[in-house]
Amino acid sequence: MTGNRYQLGDTIAAIATPAGEGGVGIVRLSGPQSLVIARDICGGRSATPWRPRHAYLRRFLGYHGQVLDHGIVLYFPAPNSFTGEDVVELQGHGSPVVLHLLLQRAIGLGARLARPGEFSERAFLNRRMDLAQAEAIADLIHARSEAQARAAIASMEGQFSSAVTSLRSAILQALALAEASLDFSEEDLGGSHREILHQALQALRLQTEEILRPCRAGARLSHGARVVLAGRPNVGKSSLLNALAQRESAIVTPVPGTTRDILREEILVDGLPVELLDTAGLHDDTDDLVEQEGIRRSRAAMESAQWILLLADARAGWLPADQEILAGLDSRRCTIVWNKVDLVEQSPCLSSCCAQISVSARTGHGLEQLEQHLSASLGGAPQEGSVFSARTRHLQALQECHDALLAGDRLLEHSGPEELLAQSLREAAHALSRVTGEMGVEEILGEIFSRFCIGK
Repeated sequence: MTGNRYQLGDTIAAIATPAGEGGVGIVRLSGPQSLVIARDICGGRSATPWRPRHAYLRRFLGYHGQVLDHGIVLYFPAPNSFTGEDVVELQGHGSPVVLHLLLQRAIGLGARLARPGEFSERAFLNRRMDLAQAEAIADLIHARSEAQARAAIASMEGQFSSAVTSLRSAILQALALAEASLDFSEEDLGGSHREILHQALQALRLQTEEILRPCRAGARLSHGARVVLAGRPNVGKSSLLNALAQRESAIVTPVPGTTRDILREEILVDGLPVELLDTAGLHDDTDDLVEQEGIRRSRAAMESAQWILLLADARAGWLPADQEILAGLDSRRCTIVWNKVDLVEQSPCLSSCCAQISVSARTGHGLEQLEQHLSASLGGAPQEGSVFSARTRHLQALQECHDALLAGDRLLEHSGPEELLAQSLREAAHALSRVTGEMGVEEILGEIFSRFCIGK
């Protein structure tokens, strides 16, 4: 299997509900001794056998027979369980103390504490799901928006895996045709062998691109976007942060330079998670070392941002200091935001510049238009049904597949050796196999499942 990560015969246990108090708390067991351990916790093995997938009200007992809790027991026998092994869930009250006592009781009876993600890892190793589906479970748990949840569910149900498997099957068919040319002459193969391969490779590249598009959209949903609020001191950056976040996150005072360090808030813009950064006011005339460091961090944040909102004071108009800041920015990812328009009769407007939006952080005027503009600038959240929950490694593997297919097609165009064409197709198929975990995944299993929560 996977070396020391997976030990056959182990029975694992973990608390499967989030930390903290709640109405219900669950201790989950998986492995060959799950049923035996659970029956001991519930008072012994001589009681009436439990029927699979039926709920039983039982007392959960400690080492000396004392009652730890009352709750529901559910038994899922192998192979028809989440992990593919015998699984038992003890569903009691959501007290952290009681759940810890139940877990320690299970460990005392022979289970061991599960590693993070080990239940999902066993489901993958026991072929209850492929690797992409297992990763989608973690994505669903950590979804920050409805769009992210929909994308994760699509991948969890196998839509992404099905598309990848179909593509890999088509590549293997092309590989068989390419390898046939190594054993037979052009005449034996019908004379149009290379043209058939050329058409197949073009179709395969298009199919790869069709999968890459919803994967890139899914990656954008997962990673979100970083937007920086920049500008001179006291132009209303902190006020705008509070208005967009709809809470008093940043301290707002009439004193310039209140913000010394970067403040972060996560908001949703048309379903897309956006990390909003409020930065220190940009100017050069300060001897304050703390303020200088804040300005340095502000400039660093602007360099890594997907979009920059450059705030200007509508009362003061466009000043040389504003122009100096703008000159150091990429106008293709910048919007000028005229703030405090509630204090002027008419909002200023530059004759030739990047996009401009007028708002009032105090009254809320223009905030809806600003969010719509940001959504359009960042690409917006993908439409339902057009996105897969994708990781960076998925994108890398699909891009490797596409590059290998392109290399193979170029070999055909220049009458390159059939052996090299076959090798390109093998590389394309191998790259896809890493997505679903069909081969070559041992070295990445630890990295993938260690990021899961314990109990999943």
